[in-house]
Amino acid sequence: MSTRAVAGAGAIVIFIGAILLLGGSDDLPDGWRIAVIGLVVVMLALMTVPLAQRNRQRRAVSSSPPEQPRPQLAAEPPATAATALHETADPHLAEPERAPVTFASGLASSRRTLRDRLASIRGRTPDAETWESFEEALLGADVGVATTMATLDRLRSAAAEAGITEGGELMRALGDQMRETLDADRSLATSAPGRDDATAVWLFVGVNGVGKTTTIGKVGHRFSSAGRRVVMAAGDTFRAAAASQLQTWADRCGAELISGSSGADPSSVVHDAITAAAARGADVVLADTAGRLQTRKNLMDELAKVRRVADREPGAVAETLLVIDATTGQNGLSQARAFAEATNVTGVVLTKLDGSAKGGIVFAIEAELGLPVKLVGLGEHAEDLVDFDPDSYVDALLGVAEELQPSEGE
Repeated sequence: MSTRAVAGAGAIVIFIGAILLLGGSDDLPDGWRIAVIGLVVVMLALMTVPLAQRNRQRRAVSSSPPEQPRPQLAAEPPATAATALHETADPHLAEPERAPVTFASGLASSRRTLRDRLASIRGRTPDAETWESFEEALLGADVGVATTMATLDRLRSAAAEAGITEGGELMRALGDQMRETLDADRSLATSAPGRDDATAVWLFVGVNGVGKTTTIGKVGHRFSSAGRRVVMAAGDTFRAAAASQLQTWADRCGAELISGSSGADPSSVVHDAITAAAARGADVVLADTAGRLQTRKNLMDELAKVRRVADREPGAVAETLLVIDATTGQNGLSQARAFAEATNVTGVVLTKLDGSAKGGIVFAIEAELGLPVKLVGLGEHAEDLVDFDPDSYVDALLGVAEELQPSEGE
């Protein structure tokens, strides 16, 4: 019986019972009177139970979150061979491939700066204003005062000797001279000279924030991709996030990380990493060092100690790479001088070259310090840390690559 039927019947019974009990009928036997009272009580109970259940249901509904409407699903298209192939293929294969980074794309910002300042030179006879434009452009690209003056002196002599009378020819002569200047040995050593049996160690030095840890991760990716076993040493024990950041890179490229407690002696961490690498047959140890201000002599002395410890058996320092943020410009020179004295720097890694309008710092570093730029960062991906190629660099810096592109219709 439904709740409404029970309520209706109960109301009728109670109404009749009330008439019989209260209607003043004294002739109603006591037995009947008791029966009527019992029937009324039963009907009241039957009416009360559904009401209580309904109240509980209402409270439960009010306390629960409202039901979200179900989204209407669009009708699925009929399956075809193309959709079946798409569903079964590896999802990573469906992603468009990223175009490889090049010097031309990475140095776009620096190229725009030089091109804008040298635009007035092309198509006119070299004069005093032309040389002033050259000087302004090279200084603006952070080539440095001494290097700029030396470059222009050589260029004037070459122009006079070759009889150059047109700005475009002068630009080409500048490019040739730049390429000749960048003639250093840029090879990266995989072992220390005369110590081929020792475990190779690459030390990465530089001030805070230049990208040492990221550079180590990218170099580790390069070694791992070539099938070499890598151990990373978290020697930057003073920066809390350094070890965790390096651990992330180690996980990505399948390297092993050796770290120490916070504030531990960096030399001991590097030594432990070299010992572990030698015991496990690793090919190279990539050692992070604490970022240091080049003006703090005690910190530079400590860095020199790290270098000495890393060069002891069973390890041998094959490369000591100074990492410089290209966006810092001439300040990178003062960094390079101090680090070169403390750690016998073998080469420079220029990071963030793609984000700098001052890419000419390469010439200043090599001309004034004699340190070869070996690696440059042209992007954020692991593959964007590339070997420095002087020809591609100069072409990209001066816009030669753009000039060689065929115009539409050719």
